Amino acid sequence: MPDKHAKLSASGSSRWINCPPSVRLEEQFEDKTSIYAEEGTLAHELAELKLRLELKEITKRTYTLRFNKSTKDNPLYSKNMDDYVDVYKEICIEKYLNSKETTTDSIAAVEQRLDFSNYVPAGFGTGDFIVIADGTLEICDLKYGKGVPVSAENNSQMRLYALGAINKFSFLYDIEKVRMTIIQPRLSNISSDEISVNELLKWAEEVVKPSAELAIKGEGEFKTGAHCKFCKARSVCRARADENLELAKFEFKKSDTLSNDEISEILEKVDSLVKWASDVKEYALDKALEGQEFKGYKLVEGRSQRKWKDEKAVAKILTDRGFLENIIWTKKLTTISNIERAIGKKETERLFKDLIDKPLGKPTLVPLSDKREVYNAAKADFQ
Repeated sequence: MPDKHAKLSASGSSRWINCPPSVRLEEQFEDKTSIYAEEGTLAHELAELKLRLELKEITKRTYTLRFNKSTKDNPLYSKNMDDYVDVYKEICIEKYLNSKETTTDSIAAVEQRLDFSNYVPAGFGTGDFIVIADGTLEICDLKYGKGVPVSAENNSQMRLYALGAINKFSFLYDIEKVRMTIIQPRLSNISSDEISVNELLKWAEEVVKPSAELAIKGEGEFKTGAHCKFCKARSVCRARADENLELAKFEFKKSDTLSNDEISEILEKVDSLVKWASDVKEYALDKALEGQEFKGYKLVEGRSQRKWKDEKAVAKILTDRGFLENIIWTKKLTTISNIERAIGKKETERLFKDLIDKPLGKPTLVPLSDKREVYNAAKADFQ
């Protein structure tokens, strides 16, 4: 993505706004990509092509050439990705067409570089899709991940993009409010938030600018929170360690058993504790593989599973000795996910709608803020 080289990137803004010194702390760690990031990049490339074709900014021939170049022999591409990106494209185009009903000269812009360096040193990012009409500027952002739903509410990344969009378009249009919409098709998640331009500028002056100045200098206070999840220094951060180790020092009342209130207090922290411990363990393994040593620990070869070197050769030996084929080979229908990847989610739904069963999920304890319905034991028993 274009903003990946910005020191104070929009995508990492939740972290550096809440924890300014983390920016300098992260500098000692190298950037690492992942298959999920590469998958997201490809999805954005296809989304841009589809939108530009729909808006007649490119010809069908150009679209086909560029589409084939991006997807041919690319293991990350699937028919499913095509379907999901189409969902995003259709939502964006619908927003643009609706804007035309109220503002005949409304505009749509695809993959716009947005500069907000007047608030964040060297700050810039890319707006996936922007619609301007009737005093309202709307930024649509594609999130291809399916780990957790992403909310647009008070989303600092989207707000920074909005600041950049105001810088770019306000001299042409009288923009009074900004709407920010996140479209996450793999989770059927569409989240929007709205803010007036005056409120946005106030936030930029009072929150963003001071935090950015501290972050560049490596100053400010370390602060833990949800923003730690993608911090490169999360495994060795002292502030995060101190917070999680507090649970180990939990002062329980003198009793043989924990009360429900005590258990509730532990539940609030336990997921963070488990994630922190996992991050530390993963970090130690990576460093051990690089040759570093940790007192009391050593690298060993983990357990592995035996497998045939040549299945056809094994099958021939068994066949020559009279074993029947149904003993040598087993057949099993592939998974629904594999079918979706092969023919697409829409086609799978059309063909097998009445042949797919989705049982109730296993009961899970989550915070009250979770949007899922309360588990109904009677309903589960009935089903």
